[in-house]
Amino acid sequence: MKVAVYCGSRSGNNPVFVDKARELGTWFGNHGIDVVFGGGHVGLMGIVADATLAAGGRVYGVIPESLRDRELAHDRLTELHVVRDMHQRKARMAELADGFLALPGGIGTLEELFEAWTWGQLGFHQKPCGLYNINGFYDPLLAMVQTMQENGFMNQEYIDMIIRAETPEAVIEAFGNYRPPHEKWPLE
Repeated sequence: MKVAVYCGSRSGNNPVFVDKARELGTWFGNHGIDVVFGGGHVGLMGIVADATLAAGGRVYGVIPESLRDRELAHDRLTELHVVRDMHQRKARMAELADGFLALPGGIGTLEELFEAWTWGQLGFHQKPCGLYNINGFYDPLLAMVQTMQENGFMNQEYIDMIIRAETPEAVIEAFGNYRPPHEKWPLE
C-alpha cells in the first residue's frame, strides 16, 4: 500500500506533532506501507519521510521544479519525481497513492486534502481520504464541515467518507475497510 501524506512544511509549535509524525513514519516503514509525499526535506513532511526511510520503508517524493531549485528537495528518497507545477504534483501523487492522509499543516495541506476529498466525492477515484487528527488538530475543520451539512451544502455521506484516526494502526484498518460513497453525479 502507498499512502499519500499531506502535512506541513513546518513542524508546528507543539512537539507532539513531531513525535506523532515520526511515530507514523516509523510504523509505516516497519509495516511495509510506502509513503508518497511532497518531496521536501523540511517540516513534518521531512520528519515522516526520514522516519519511514530509517525504518526500512520506501518513500516517493513529488516536487515541482521551482521548489527543487530552492534546494528543498529531500535527497535520500526511494524515488523523486520532479514535475512542472503544483497541479502536476497533486495529480502525480494521486496516481501513485492508494489513499490520502492529512497530518497537521497549513493551507497547502488543506488544499491537497480538499482536492483529494472532492475527487472522491465526485467519483474520480475510490480511494480513502483521512485525517490524522493529532491532539484534535482537525476538530475545528470537522465542526465547519458539519455546519456546511446543517446548512444544506453537503450531504452527510460525504462527511462520513473522511476517516478520522489518531494511530497508524487505526489509519490502515480504516483504509482497508473503506467503501466509497455513491458518486455525486453518476453518468447514466
